[in-house]
Amino acid sequence: MVRDRPVISADLPEALVRKRKAELIETCRQTNTQPSVRDLVRQLGLSTTTFRRRLPDIVREPGILRSTPSVPAPGPSEHDRLVSRNAKPRRRNQELTSELAPATAQIQHLARTTAELYEVLENVSKITNVQSKMSLR
Repeated sequence: MVRDRPVISADLPEALVRKRKAELIETCRQTNTQPSVRDLVRQLGLSTTTFRRRLPDIVREPGILRSTPSVPAPGPSEHDRLVSRNAKPRRRNQELTSELAPATAQIQHLARTTAELYEVLENVSKITNVQSKMSLR
């Protein structure tokens, strides 16, 4: 039995495959991505080999579209949006990093000053430190 239009299986006619192909291409244009046979085959739930054997003309079209450069979508790309969204946290991170060394130095200075003040307080109030007495023995 010879058919004018091949049917992939009894429940998956070529018209449906062409419709899904057109939807895939339109989706790829909207998202500024390139269509692939693998994406089309996944949508249809078929194996790639069967699809390539039975519909080589449909296989060629997404392949041709992949080899031609895509026209960028109007407006900023997804990458540009991510870069601009990440710019503010990056600047804030750089500010905090630059403030880290002086803050560490300040904490160290305060720790030394506190230790010196405790020592002065011990001497003034004539309190003997138990640990210092033990170290003398």
